[in-house]
Amino acid sequence: MPQYKYFKTVPKIPIEDKDTLSLVYTPGVGASCLKISQTPEAADVYTNKINSVAVIGFEYEKALERAIFLKSVLMIDAYPLVIERETSKEDLKFAVENIDINFCAIDLSLIQDFVSDIDFSVEIPVLKGQTENLRDFFGAISRNVFMLDVSKLKGDVSERSLQLHELAGGVIETELTEQKRNKPVAIISDGTAVLGYGNIGALASIPVMEGKAALYSELADLDSMCFCIKSQNPQDIIKITKMFANSFSGIHLEDIAAPACFEIEDRLSALLDIPVFHDDQHGTAIIVLAGLLNALVLEEKELSNIKIVIAGAGAAGTAVAKLLAFAGAKNIVMDDINGVIYKGREQNDKYLEELAQITNPNDERGELKDIIKNADVFIGLSKGGLLTEEMVQLMEYRPIVFALANPTPEIMPEEAKHAGVYIISTGRSDFENQINNSLAFPGLFKGLIDGHINRVTDEIKLECALTIASMVPKDELSTENILPDALDRMVPLRIADTIVERFKKG
Repeated sequence: MPQYKYFKTVPKIPIEDKDTLSLVYTPGVGASCLKISQTPEAADVYTNKINSVAVIGFEYEKALERAIFLKSVLMIDAYPLVIERETSKEDLKFAVENIDINFCAIDLSLIQDFVSDIDFSVEIPVLKGQTENLRDFFGAISRNVFMLDVSKLKGDVSERSLQLHELAGGVIETELTEQKRNKPVAIISDGTAVLGYGNIGALASIPVMEGKAALYSELADLDSMCFCIKSQNPQDIIKITKMFANSFSGIHLEDIAAPACFEIEDRLSALLDIPVFHDDQHGTAIIVLAGLLNALVLEEKELSNIKIVIAGAGAAGTAVAKLLAFAGAKNIVMDDINGVIYKGREQNDKYLEELAQITNPNDERGELKDIIKNADVFIGLSKGGLLTEEMVQLMEYRPIVFALANPTPEIMPEEAKHAGVYIISTGRSDFENQINNSLAFPGLFKGLIDGHINRVTDEIKLECALTIASMVPKDELSTENILPDALDRMVPLRIADTIVERFKKG
């Protein structure tokens, strides 16, 4: 009889090809997000929330033991969470009321004396003691989908993704194991910048976080959990994350809008002794740099000698600009909703002014149509349809275009090629040269955890980009193949090995 002592997170269906990836993650996952944003109750249909329970205690080992019991007896996907004994009742109440959206119930029976007089204002059951029938109390529903045949789904990517999420009840679940496991990575979002939809709320962001969790498992054998937070106040997010930090091996921030994301990442990095990584910023920056380095090999150009235009100065645009500058780019010009960013611009906040100090060396002014002239590279991190064929024709001969707005790019690949683009990349798995963060974050976090590294530095990000770029053999490099396949299992392993070898502590 196996003696289960740990749990692991696993995808409900294997992610073996790009088609399945497009259903579990982008671009298909957006359909579930929109359904939930329109009808919150749909989270019970399109995610694993209906079978997820949080077990909160003072000691991680006891919470883990309770979670294993719930899984083994009731098939509930239970996640252990631990708080400090010094936590106030008010803070715990506040935290529970902000993370309840991830779960169908909260199990506080391990700390029943502490919580007995707390009145939680939530719409899900909260167990504060003993009950005669746990199954009925929690109301959890496990959906077994081992026989689901993805090829039988009908319709376009969005329709098929919706069918998959509904039939499977989300895309992630837990599994008991005898194998020793690290604590899970917390995938945290407030839902303020979900895909290309903007602020649709934390609940509606859960399908994206489940997709990330599935990729962590599939590509790096890392466990993770969705930990979306209702409050969109940066101080609340920092406070709640810090409260439960001992439950996790790392913090993966996702779909949090700028400028709040900068403050949240900076503060958590300073407060915690585990790695904190905002994927929309740094994951995107790593993949963009990797793809651009290979594209420039084909162009026979140097990063330091080209003009790069970036549309969008949010979390991703900011990180891309900073990493490109760190890697040696000298002429980056950025554009946002208020036009070209330059030093002293009236609309600049402190973050945009910081960007202005390292970009736009020739003090260009105007709008995108003005700065696109003679640009070698366009990187779009903004909104669909922004870049026109006429703008492309103002660029240098054989321009490079990374149109990364999701699910609709700034320009569609066929339009870009018609206008003369030499290399086109998007964020979608159904077009060539996908700029997919899944190439970076699984291996990066595996390396950080294996190497006991608690800070993500520019040097680590640059090394990740160089490693990814190097995994496309020179004789296979082409205008339609500038990056490894998003499901190449060797990429995360190589990244992790490189990080451990070069940056391991001790």
